[in-house]
Amino acid sequence: MVPVTTHASRLGLRLALLLAPVAAACSPPLSPSPPPVGSAAATVATAPAAPGRPGKGEIDVEGMDVSIAPGQDFFGYANGGWLKTTQIPPDRSSFGPDAVLEELTQKRTTDLIREIAGGAPPAGTDARKIADFFASFMDEAAIEGKGTAPLAPRLAAIRKIASRPDLARFLGGTLRADVDIMNATKLHTDSILGVWVAQDMTDPSRYAPFLVQGGLALPDREYYLATTPRMEEIRGKYRAHIAAVFKLLAMPEEQARAARVFELEKKIAQTHASLEDTEQVERGNNRLTRKELEASAPGLDWAALLGAAGLDKQASFVVWQPTAVKGIAALVAKEPLEAWRDYLAFHAVTHMAQVLPKAFVDEDFDLYGKTLRGTPTLRDRWKRGIDATSDALGEAVGKLFVERYFPASEKARVEEMVKNVVTAFAKRIDALPWMAKETKTRAKAKLASLKVGVGYPDKWRDYTGLEIVRGDAFGNAERAELFEYKRNLAKLGKPVDRGEWVMTPQTVNAVNLPVMNALNFPAAILQPPYLDPKRPVAMDYAATGATIGHEICHSFDAHGALFDDAGGLHNWWTPEDFAHFKSSSDALAKQYDGYKPFPDASVNGKQTLGENMADVAGLAAAYDAYRAAFGGHAAPTVGGFTGDQLFFLAFAQSWRIKLREAAARDRLVTDGHAPAEFRADTVRNLDAWYEAFAVKPGQGLFLAPEARVRIW
Repeated sequence: MVPVTTHASRLGLRLALLLAPVAAACSPPLSPSPPPVGSAAATVATAPAAPGRPGKGEIDVEGMDVSIAPGQDFFGYANGGWLKTTQIPPDRSSFGPDAVLEELTQKRTTDLIREIAGGAPPAGTDARKIADFFASFMDEAAIEGKGTAPLAPRLAAIRKIASRPDLARFLGGTLRADVDIMNATKLHTDSILGVWVAQDMTDPSRYAPFLVQGGLALPDREYYLATTPRMEEIRGKYRAHIAAVFKLLAMPEEQARAARVFELEKKIAQTHASLEDTEQVERGNNRLTRKELEASAPGLDWAALLGAAGLDKQASFVVWQPTAVKGIAALVAKEPLEAWRDYLAFHAVTHMAQVLPKAFVDEDFDLYGKTLRGTPTLRDRWKRGIDATSDALGEAVGKLFVERYFPASEKARVEEMVKNVVTAFAKRIDALPWMAKETKTRAKAKLASLKVGVGYPDKWRDYTGLEIVRGDAFGNAERAELFEYKRNLAKLGKPVDRGEWVMTPQTVNAVNLPVMNALNFPAAILQPPYLDPKRPVAMDYAATGATIGHEICHSFDAHGALFDDAGGLHNWWTPEDFAHFKSSSDALAKQYDGYKPFPDASVNGKQTLGENMADVAGLAAAYDAYRAAFGGHAAPTVGGFTGDQLFFLAFAQSWRIKLREAAARDRLVTDGHAPAEFRADTVRNLDAWYEAFAVKPGQGLFLAPEARVRIW
């Protein structure tokens, strides 16, 4: 993937990105006795509702299950009580501290929007645009009244496609910068190709347009190609969904159209690189001239596509998945135009379903909410409206949010924590016995050049050119998308801005941008329970400090370690050091291969390697920083827990999560992060955890000292 790595599913997608109880037919309740390490029972349960406990200022003792030995199942020990008494709300596929913060942030943002709307802000201001966008999305009566009329121009243009150049022009005109960076494992787009403008890996002084595979309405190629009973079932429901969409459009022969669309998407999926292959940075940096691009992917009228996409003057591109681009070009050349017209009509609806009448919204939710993630109930419209408004005017909304809810004192506290974790990581580099002095010097240079953003960007985005029309929800969504696309294209040929953010301040997540060697820590994740001035400092270092360490360490994980301090993709390691690094990486991948969230499904250690590496190294750096804050000693005992126990318990409780089984299985296929229970098990690689909880050989999580992975 174009390197973009997030803290976790400290969101899920958002991502972003939580576990929720599954219906009893899907999974038994959590057992009161210690479940086997890695069992689904440790994270999937049915239970009565219970709220999260952000801001309590101490370890959630009630949420623990002390009948479980810490060395047998640390996640269950730290969170077993919470797992038994917590249930996911019916409109979510998962639940945990992230969900609590997301709900709180949405509520606060809604109050802000309603407050500014009540003040009748002047036309053309960001405040007016925010108020009008949200009000338009919320005006269901107006949306119902217009029916499918807003779609009519696009559907008419699709019907006029009569040649391969016509098809290429239409495809180019619908390319957007809508790649899903919140799903850190890949850049996903339902456009036939995605365009992502980012710092060039070969020449870090310039931006480059990255072309990434797209064109699938299901989350990943495996949904079309895997032969498991669950995937077969999903494909059957998906074909029925496609037919239902055509029926809503009053387009005849909906079953035949659905068959054509599905078969075309399946052929597109067969060209796609796997998630594991997409993660290989060295394979993705394929910088091609315009002539080389055309020669490598014949069959597509590239002049027509790039002209319609606004990229006709671009001399070179980075093609991340060349096999997919070549395969898609061949399909454009040979598949019947009738199939393409049906495909494009269906995708036009899927892409804009949230601003179409209720029948389309419900049909969309039936597939993507109920079938794919097991969510029983559609979220309230106001919550979806807040998300849509943040997508369109994210930094304008974020500016309001931080002015009200992110005080300068908390920004300063986090910046101090960042400084301390960076210092701790530098000391860990110095102490590595296996690393040569030359490699250490380069690693520390990279650490020193990190660009860290806390809370919000230094410079706010300008939305002057974005037209928002009250009462036009569909048009607002279209114009916002096009505005963002053009904003990205405008970066081409200009100096790289390392201060640009890819997340909004109201996003509950964090991100590392390895190519830019930059980190974003949005304000929304810097709240209780992750950051709380009322609780012991050790706990903040365990939650927020570990997040900081995690993101720092992404610059040195399996992908980040391939980039130098300027963001260039080139090997700065000695051969011997890199061989040791790779060996340790392989050991960590093997460790995670052994985790089984379900009896029939395992974690993919290579797919999740970068995130697992960042977890291990980030937690170790956060632990060192916390000890340094107390002069090298453990923090005082609080509530019967030693400082080290507080640290590790707070870390495990920050990962508490419940997922519906469908959502958990979806993430195993599509997510580059391991399930949360195994992320909590990161502690088994730190010597201090064994001493803090008297973990002994024979217990499920015990690793012999030589088997503990120590990369940084």
